[in-house]
Amino acid sequence: MSLLTHFGTNYFSLTDILCTEERLSCKVEITLPRLGFLDLSSESEDLKPGTKLELPLWLAQPLNVSRDPVISIDIPKTYKEGYREILLADACTVILNKWNPYYYELGMYLKKFNNRDCEMIIDSLLLTFRSRFRLIMDWAQNPTADPTLNNLLPRLERELFVSGRRAKQQLEEWLKKGSNVIETSQSAVNLKKRKRTDYEFN
Repeated sequence: MSLLTHFGTNYFSLTDILCTEERLSCKVEITLPRLGFLDLSSESEDLKPGTKLELPLWLAQPLNVSRDPVISIDIPKTYKEGYREILLADACTVILNKWNPYYYELGMYLKKFNNRDCEMIIDSLLLTFRSRFRLIMDWAQNPTADPTLNNLLPRLERELFVSGRRAKQQLEEWLKKGSNVIETSQSAVNLKKRKRTDYEFN
């Protein structure tokens, strides 16, 4: 099943808002009339082709994914080939939160851009997540693990870590209560009596 099937924008999500505020390096491909004020280093009234500027992802995306892109984008370095090779070599040694606290979410957005590197991002995200998932669950199930480990994880992994640790604590609390005698429910008893009565009459 495609990872994209389960990912979509959420207008009311703070995570989504913060993620799409990421600023991307962009280059203007066509003349944009009366938008020269966006380039503080230029006195021109218009934005000229070749002008470089930074735009938030939420603004850069619609300008890039059209049939005739208004701008081209340079993806963040942590998603480029050199960094993908680091993850491929040993993703578990990387502190992804330092790369980007919304590493997975931002990567899913970048997949939609017109950029050669973007085509490789999804495979890299999947391999990275698979490599790190077992480690995260081991940390969550290990009572001696440092609880501040979640501060080293990007948002998605941190939620898994916290959820796994909470489930572990709930299981331990349930086991401490001890086992009680399991009794047949009253509805099952009544059903059994009804069947017995029907059998006797027949």
